[in-house]
Amino acid sequence: MTDRIHAPAQRPHRHHWRRDVVELAALFCAVAVADAIANLVVHGPRGPILLVASAVTLLVTAAFHTWWARRHSHAPPPSTPPAGQPAPSAPAATAAAATTGATANATTTLWRMRTTVRDQPGSLAVLCTALARNGVDILTLQTHPLPEGGTVDEFLLRAPQQLPSADLTRAVSRAGGHSTWIERADAHDLVDTPTRLLGLATRTALDAAELPLALRQLLGRCTIHSIPATTLSGRPNSGADAPVEGVLEATVMRLRDPSGGAITIERPYLPFTPTEFARARALVELDARLGPRVPRSQDVLTLPEGNEITVRRADGSDLAAARAMHDRCSERTLGLRYHGPVADADRYLGHLLSPRFGRTLAATTASGKLVALGHLLWDGDETEVALLIEDDWQRRGIGTELLSRLIAMAVEARCDSVYAVTQAANTGMVAAMRGLGLPLDYQIEEGTLVITARLDSAPAGSRRPHEVPVGMPHEHQAPRRPH
Repeated sequence: MTDRIHAPAQRPHRHHWRRDVVELAALFCAVAVADAIANLVVHGPRGPILLVASAVTLLVTAAFHTWWARRHSHAPPPSTPPAGQPAPSAPAATAAAATTGATANATTTLWRMRTTVRDQPGSLAVLCTALARNGVDILTLQTHPLPEGGTVDEFLLRAPQQLPSADLTRAVSRAGGHSTWIERADAHDLVDTPTRLLGLATRTALDAAELPLALRQLLGRCTIHSIPATTLSGRPNSGADAPVEGVLEATVMRLRDPSGGAITIERPYLPFTPTEFARARALVELDARLGPRVPRSQDVLTLPEGNEITVRRADGSDLAAARAMHDRCSERTLGLRYHGPVADADRYLGHLLSPRFGRTLAATTASGKLVALGHLLWDGDETEVALLIEDDWQRRGIGTELLSRLIAMAVEARCDSVYAVTQAANTGMVAAMRGLGLPLDYQIEEGTLVITARLDSAPAGSRRPHEVPVGMPHEHQAPRRPH
């Protein structure tokens, strides 16, 4: 915006006869002085000498003035301008500001904050003024109008490091904000919202398994449940009948899952806004239009004895091959994997291979026979890893290879930890978990061993500690961690 500077209006010129008289008198005086000087020079005894001396004096004075002006025009400017003088030049001011900003960044903290304010003129200004009084810089701001009135404002803030979050929340409350939620942010949050949404849409378009994770990153800290249309026993599942347009009920959002059933999203700390609902529904509609898809990249590995296996992503199209592998596995192998009746193992496969509930890796031989499966399963606020290796292919390093790749996926999904449910007699799974080189916690409940690996020291990927993976209802998976 261009600032316009208006000069004060000038009064019309008024003619005064007194000014004309003064000017005429000054003219007569100047003529009289000039005549006196001319008579002195022409008729005086030393008139020519006086005239030459005057000219030399004038030349010397002019030369000295020129030298003095050039000398002081090249002097360096003072570091701090005196009062009344202009500030330093723009490049110097920019460099000083950059130095000050770098120092300030080293002593500040990034926060993500959401608060609800009244929808009336000046309410946002009062809130911003309160933040400014506490030395808080607003980096980004989004507003979400609510149907019943009011507005949810979402901020990315840079606050002084010594300012506690409780003091920041109190300042917002005094400025008229309520239902305030705040958490630490990092460099990932500096990406503007349109760019972040395009990135989530791209990931969803490339891999159907990314939809739950994209919804989680879009909506912040929340719990996502994928509810199949039917239970494992074939009965209709309650809560799986979401309408096409979806349902928004304060802190609960229900969307129809393109693969069948429904996706339920819960966020107890702050109600969802219509804007968030529209964005989530757009991601689900994108997934529905693209249909089933999974990255088809694969790696060929050579085992120590010389055999080659191919590791790739698996999905529902591998259901028949997975059931055939079940038929070749012994009851002991199936029992160590599923911790329940062996006859129920086949019923779990449809859910385990669905991209809604996690990611699955398959190991196949050169002839195409499936000999191993590795699962990374979303379990509420936790993440489970599970392996099933056909008897004839155990103790060949396949499980270690699959597990290391599943851990890399968990780190990429920014999970805090993963756990495996097994038995102490399953020495192969215990050895594979120990081979990860991660901190492990062991817990034994009713003869079942739960091994938890913390991913804080995992080498791959960047992480955000406040994020947790999405989940699914317990009755739709194979038995996992005992309670």
